[in-house]
Amino acid sequence: MHSEHAFTMPARPLPRTAPHGADDAGRLGATVRFVREQDTSLLLARVLPGLDGPELRAFTDQCRFAHAAVLVFPPDEAALRSGLTGCGLDGGVPARPSVVVRDRLAVRYGRRPADLDVRILRPAVPGPAGEHRAVEVFALTVPRGSALAEIAAGERALDHEAHLAFDVERPDPLVLRGLLASFARHGATADGGGYNPHEDGTVFYLAAPEDTKTPYRRMELYARGDHRDVLAEHLGRTAEARPVPPHDASRPAETLLRLLTGAWTTQALAACAELRLPEALDRHTGTRVPELARAVGAHPESLAVLLRYLAMLGVVEDTPDGFRLTDVGALLDEAAPASMRPLALMYGGPFYQSFAHLTHTVRSGEPGFEHLYGENHFDHFARDPELAARFDRSMVSSAPLFDALPSHPVLTAAAGAPGRTVVDIAGGTGELLGRVLTAHPTLRGTLLERPHVLAAARERLAGPETGGRCAFLEGDFADVPAGADVYLLSRVLHDWDDERCRSILRHCAAAMGRDADLLVVERLLPADGSPSLATAWDLHMMCNTGGRERTAVQYAGLFAACGLELVGHAPLALGAYALHVRRAAPPVTG
Repeated sequence: MHSEHAFTMPARPLPRTAPHGADDAGRLGATVRFVREQDTSLLLARVLPGLDGPELRAFTDQCRFAHAAVLVFPPDEAALRSGLTGCGLDGGVPARPSVVVRDRLAVRYGRRPADLDVRILRPAVPGPAGEHRAVEVFALTVPRGSALAEIAAGERALDHEAHLAFDVERPDPLVLRGLLASFARHGATADGGGYNPHEDGTVFYLAAPEDTKTPYRRMELYARGDHRDVLAEHLGRTAEARPVPPHDASRPAETLLRLLTGAWTTQALAACAELRLPEALDRHTGTRVPELARAVGAHPESLAVLLRYLAMLGVVEDTPDGFRLTDVGALLDEAAPASMRPLALMYGGPFYQSFAHLTHTVRSGEPGFEHLYGENHFDHFARDPELAARFDRSMVSSAPLFDALPSHPVLTAAAGAPGRTVVDIAGGTGELLGRVLTAHPTLRGTLLERPHVLAAARERLAGPETGGRCAFLEGDFADVPAGADVYLLSRVLHDWDDERCRSILRHCAAAMGRDADLLVVERLLPADGSPSLATAWDLHMMCNTGGRERTAVQYAGLFAACGLELVGHAPLALGAYALHVRRAAPPVTG
């Protein structure tokens, strides 16, 4: 049941003309006939016009049509079951909550998620040769006379949730990359995706090309197993394609008001983390406000107001039994893998306070953090061990962007030869280096960091996965050790201005041998000014560190000024890139 994942959401709902008519019975019946009649090979040729010959045969060998989806709006349970039976489907098929579609509808129509009862059912439908297929039915209950009729009318007209799904028969990274590249070559664009550990499956969302010959504008490619390395590349392409969020031009005051209240969201999330609500809530069973207030030491009426706001954000869900934690909210649990709790406390704490001085930064060029605290944030954190530890943990919150990096060709090539060494420069507590050493048992590592950080790093890298293959070096950028095969410089350069970056890179270049490689991990500003995570982080870095995000061309200029050369860059998760850098070839003379 791979469509119902708490994944990176598709970048945009695509306006479309409803292919199946306006009534639910007609739309459901047409979807059933579509699933029953389609031959995978012929359907792929219609989905991707121009796909033919050997490439079409390769597609057909590697994936099969699995289901089509439709959203219907029964007035009650009996009508839903009757509608299924009337289309020749199993009326007794079980239903379960559809959190993803519910939240998309809530955002699209400005509703509270708790007010939308959306369920998902997957009745089986045989293909033309008896293939096992299904119709994925999303059902939003809309009682007669309900105000939700607006949603039903809009979705019946545009069918935002309609999509096709293909299962990859024998998934491996090479096959998946080839399929995704072929989809892109024929005009499909990356549109989100995610990994579901509960069923061990990875889904890739795609927007169909403009000239597709089916009425469906969204597709899913599903692969059994954990393919988060390929997914990270796919999500990087999604971030590049993500458009500006739509605003209602007819209601500019409401749009501006929503933007102005963004600070409330930051503080609500920080309060959620500070109160440890995620640790006190259950993912499946609701908890009533009085009980929750006792558990976290809060004023019940005030806590109820906060919870209603968090429910609007999708952090918790308001159920008949009380509030329960969503997949989004679970990331604020301190025990969650790559927990974002430290990040929420940093963004709602010292970085929030420094952002109050953004006007000063824009006028003077001085970071708001330095204006507020009288020193740069690295020195400030170094004098406050508790705050420094929280900052280091907040950096781990973005660890998923490292998922694909150990499979970078530079590192896999180094691992293929004995005795190769990787140096992580200013590598924090060793999150990235630990992943590299775990993925490649033949490699040895050196972590260069400040003394107060290395204590946590030694603990992080003490496990059997690294096998005692990591050395720890106290120092600064001037202490980059020579003679390593690969150097890592992750999320460092964006902390600094160009002059300081050139100083750091000259130290790297001096340490690198002629055949050494440098992998720089940073977000890249899009050259065309399109929206990206890097644009937001550019503002953050300016206000808090005096640094900046840069385009690939700007980074290439920095590298060139230091005797280095940008070889290429590959997308990672969360809008980041791995920039491959080498020593520049000496000029040819004579």
